[in-house]
Amino acid sequence: MIYAANFKTNHTRASTHAYVEKLNSALSAKKPEDKVYIFPPTTAFDHYEGDFTIGVQNAHEAYNGAFTGEIGVEQLDEFGIRTIMIGHSERRGILRKSQDQVIEKFSYFEKEGFEILYCIGEPLSIRDIGEDAVYRYLKAQLNGIDISYEKLIVAYEPIWAIGTGRSATVKEITTVHKELKAMINRPLLYGGSVNLKNIDEIRSIEEVDGVLIGSASLDAENFSKMILGS
Repeated sequence: MIYAANFKTNHTRASTHAYVEKLNSALSAKKPEDKVYIFPPTTAFDHYEGDFTIGVQNAHEAYNGAFTGEIGVEQLDEFGIRTIMIGHSERRGILRKSQDQVIEKFSYFEKEGFEILYCIGEPLSIRDIGEDAVYRYLKAQLNGIDISYEKLIVAYEPIWAIGTGRSATVKEITTVHKELKAMINRPLLYGGSVNLKNIDEIRSIEEVDGVLIGSASLDAENFSKMILGS
């Protein structure tokens, strides 16, 4: 099972160090086969050590250069970061990144050999139309993406369930994951208001290989409890 914590624009370097210290203490009891990822803000990067992987929430598709406000592979290399999140709905929506831009970023970091956590998900307007519309929308977000890439992890995050407190039902998650599993032979995570109350139910779904957790992962003790289970 994969457990990924997306801090978004939360935590500092100091608070991330404190977080990692608490998390490391708890991870000694986790299952050997479980994998843990942490995606802190870039200002919190440091040389952390533990049974987890640090990833970047976003980076520019360049080693370095004249890209004001961006970070490139040169900066990631300083911290040994070789995992990146691409296609999150907040970048597609709030920051208006097109599918073509997402594809360009994916292609670059695939060539660089990065592990890629690729996010897809539909808005409520599409969900309300019906399942066929959902599948078409998700497939469009996979267009131009090398879904056979061996270092690819896919995260299904229905936009209407991100940060709203409303998670998709077991039936909704199962049907979408079954459809995606028929197309993708890579680990498939679920994200969208995953918390201590619903994580056992979500990870019990056969087609779910892990979870991408936002606000519920910001507290190290809370995140640890989700990893260790009941």
